[in-house]
Amino acid sequence: MTTPEAGKNSNAPLVVIAIGGNSLIKDREHMDVLDQYRAAGETSHHIVPVVKQGYRVLVTHGNGPQVGFILLRSELARNVIHQVPLANCVADTQGSIGLQIAQSLQNEFIRQGVDQPVVAIVTQSVVDEQDPSFSKPSKPIGPFMSEAEARKHEKEDGWAIGEDAGRGWRRLAASPAPLEIIELPAIRTLLDSGELVIAAGGGGVPVVYKPDGTLRPRPAVIDKDAASCLLACELDASVFIISTDVDKVALNFGTPQQVDIDHMDVAECRRYLEEGHFAPGSMRPKIESALRFLEQGGRQVIITQPHHLEGALQGISGTHIVP
Repeated sequence: MTTPEAGKNSNAPLVVIAIGGNSLIKDREHMDVLDQYRAAGETSHHIVPVVKQGYRVLVTHGNGPQVGFILLRSELARNVIHQVPLANCVADTQGSIGLQIAQSLQNEFIRQGVDQPVVAIVTQSVVDEQDPSFSKPSKPIGPFMSEAEARKHEKEDGWAIGEDAGRGWRRLAASPAPLEIIELPAIRTLLDSGELVIAAGGGGVPVVYKPDGTLRPRPAVIDKDAASCLLACELDASVFIISTDVDKVALNFGTPQQVDIDHMDVAECRRYLEEGHFAPGSMRPKIESALRFLEQGGRQVIITQPHHLEGALQGISGTHIVP
């Protein structure tokens, strides 16, 4: 087996790849654990060439659907066993999805004859206890529902609900901005030692500092693109890739006037954002994270589907956003 140059060189360029939670679930007919393993395997197959090109790699991932599944199971079993707090659901999904991705990557590296260690780390993200999102939930989690199903949960279970970018109705959770990644020093050390790191799953477990300096969890789901952006900035990543379920960013998405975008700079990107082209809870947070990364010194953001990762880094796939 061979060791990729990136694993030997702590100065090799770092690529942060943020995998969407919905990219791990293909559709409503393929949502169980085995289906998620298969999806993680497909995505891993496309990450390996990035490592073979000589990059260090940090993988983050979403968890919206999976957190929703745990909460739903907890709601259904509330008369039998204690309910699971939202922060614990985030930690649970970091472990389970982290395992799926890590094991899939390890197996793919073995198949391709690449000696590349992989580690998944449970990550905590510090938030402001006074963040306004706690009083106005906005982050979609769990499976898509019809409006009738959503209204029933709203009435019977007290859920905050909302329509998600024309794709259906979902449960909504608070989504405070991440301010600090507690495990950042450990993540940096692991990357510098040659590990491919999986971190900040689901944006990290939301925690707050108490007056005595201790940490406490908070019931919320942090946007994984925002946490990924924070990590990419703190680690001085060269490229920030947001892997999602569309080939490219588009203007007038889902209309007859839809236009896919190959390249745009920060000024164009901000103009399109202000014109309302990017839906809240869908493409908007990705674009906002892309802008934040570039405005803090990042060199390039790429938004595309997992199977375009290799071509994206070669400049032939996806939407490329530059300063």
